[in-house]
Amino acid sequence: MEINLKENEIIDNLEIDGLKLIQNNKYFKFGIDAVLLSDFAKTIKNNTKVVDFGTGTGIIPILLSSKTKAKQIIGVEIQEELVRIARRNAELNNLEEKIEIINEDINKISNIIENNTIDAIVTNPPYQKANTGVINETQEKVIARHEVKCDFETICKQAYSLLIDKGEIYVVHRADRLLDVLFNLRNYKLEPKLLRLVYPKSSSKPNLILVKAVKNAKPFLKIEKNLVIYKEDGEYTNEIFEIYGKMKENRRW
Repeated sequence: MEINLKENEIIDNLEIDGLKLIQNNKYFKFGIDAVLLSDFAKTIKNNTKVVDFGTGTGIIPILLSSKTKAKQIIGVEIQEELVRIARRNAELNNLEEKIEIINEDINKISNIIENNTIDAIVTNPPYQKANTGVINETQEKVIARHEVKCDFETICKQAYSLLIDKGEIYVVHRADRLLDVLFNLRNYKLEPKLLRLVYPKSSSKPNLILVKAVKNAKPFLKIEKNLVIYKEDGEYTNEIFEIYGKMKENRRW
């Protein structure tokens, strides 16, 4: 497919199964958290229907298309320009039949997707609460980073409505929001079943969490071993190289 880049756009070679991604410098670009989430969610069952809340440029659906055998992946995004880019990314990778991108507010998604029909949900949501952190950004980046259009409680509420019984939700979030994440999941009967802490280095504090929860499941939380991104010398750990698969070893996110 011929690639016609627009102003401020770049194309990123994901180095996995020939996948590529168009991104716009004006918008929030994907980082290692999206890569870690897609790997964490690789246990999604075959022939299932998956929804990605806040899909951005479609990076998680595209990575999941390689890491899973899901039948259909639906990306939900509120920003119209990101929706256009995500759809182009699906076309660029010949995934139009597998990946659908919907331009909608997550608060209203039950009006479009029938309740109790989704097998799994993945989400890399805005990490910052509204009116906190750095706010001298473009409006597009504020929406991606701050809970101005959608907060985590809303994500849990809508996830419970869409998921089938025992359906799964996979979340990446900031470590300092752990209590908020676990509380809201359980409050909406999405029982946390698996937790993994992500550390920049083994000598540092965790900065990310990966959580899997199951709708209407019984309480039992398994805590996996810590995931460390960098060795003390600044090189990626072996596990991170394995997660990236064929991605270039000198790549930094």
